[in-house]
Amino acid sequence: MYSKVLCETVRGINGVLTYVEADSSNGLPNFSMVGNLASSVKEAGDRVRTALKNSNIEFPAKKVTINIAPADMRKDGSAFDLPIAVAILKSLEMIPKSVCELIDEYAFIGELNLSGEIVGVRGMLSMVSGLKEQGIKGVVVPRENEQEALVVDDMDIVSVGSLTELISILESVEKFKKFPRPKFEKIEEVDNYDLDFSDISGQMFLKRACEVAVAGFHNIIISGSAGTGKTMIAKRIPTIMPKLSMEEAIEITKVYSVAGELKNKTLVTTRPFRNPHHSISVTSLIGGGMYPRPGEISLASNGVLFLDELPHFSKMAIETLREPLEDKCITVSRLSGSYTYPANFMLASALNKVMACLIPYLKIPLIIGDFIFAVSAHFSIFLILNVHRVAVGVATGLHFRVALWGCSRVATGLLGLHDF
Repeated sequence: MYSKVLCETVRGINGVLTYVEADSSNGLPNFSMVGNLASSVKEAGDRVRTALKNSNIEFPAKKVTINIAPADMRKDGSAFDLPIAVAILKSLEMIPKSVCELIDEYAFIGELNLSGEIVGVRGMLSMVSGLKEQGIKGVVVPRENEQEALVVDDMDIVSVGSLTELISILESVEKFKKFPRPKFEKIEEVDNYDLDFSDISGQMFLKRACEVAVAGFHNIIISGSAGTGKTMIAKRIPTIMPKLSMEEAIEITKVYSVAGELKNKTLVTTRPFRNPHHSISVTSLIGGGMYPRPGEISLASNGVLFLDELPHFSKMAIETLREPLEDKCITVSRLSGSYTYPANFMLASALNKVMACLIPYLKIPLIIGDFIFAVSAHFSIFLILNVHRVAVGVATGLHFRVALWGCSRVATGLLGLHDF
């Protein structure tokens, strides 16, 4: 018998509707899966059959064929386990016909353990949002993903913890309709940052420069001797940025969910701050890989990307920031297709004081006091701070000299730097 179950996969940070088709017939016992599948999806066959066996479902000796459509799109991930299991149950006529008609309006998303437990998957918010846009009534999700799925309004979210529990509510239409739905836990709209901009004592000139940079979402470079507080100040920049809107929070949460960095959060409510090491690869910075995932620039979207020790980053890594800084997004093209991720970040950089040094891979020379640097024209750098450590009595204080390059007259006036 033929059956079809709706499911969803992630492409970039957007959900794409897919279908799991199952056909069971008499013949030599065989289980095959087709549909341009990655190895993680091909392995689902063994997981599903073992999970069904351990859920007291006898798998008959039949020829079973599974197809995941559309076949021209590469599928990867473990979210297809649950829809494959449901498609097999429908194909083997183990679910009443009336219930089959009802769940045709629902999608199924989840990974199966060998014991039959349904566990969470990455990208749940993206997939549920995609299902809503495609007009799907509801979705059956793992219990550990229920709060993430409930962020999307006007969707019937059914959360289950095991295959046995799911089979029990699919025994009749009444059981499925009366099964208790999870309730969304209200998120307090607070900026629960661990750090605060008020932690900085003094340094009024530098703090004013950071405020102007944040107000216009300008990129900033801080230059000075080691230990002058460059990293300390950069880490606190997100705390003076405006609160996230709901649209921004959902976009950031989608990125973190797809990247597997949501860490049991329902919604990201604070501006992200990313501080990658200078040895980072281009793929880790902009995203990609064999199975594309968001990079640091996407994880920093709507927040701050901080590049400490800027001269130590590779030339290629710095050059790849050109398009994201201009377009506010990044498109990664691979054999399996093109993936677009958001990259609307504020770039903050820091470098130590260098005497008469001309960094070879940078193009336009810029003289700041008695130091010579060069900055690529595509960086859109508006504020360049030169931080010096000077002795004040027996204590150590900070004295600032500031130079502006490519900065508007408005920012210059706000900082009171008409003399530069």
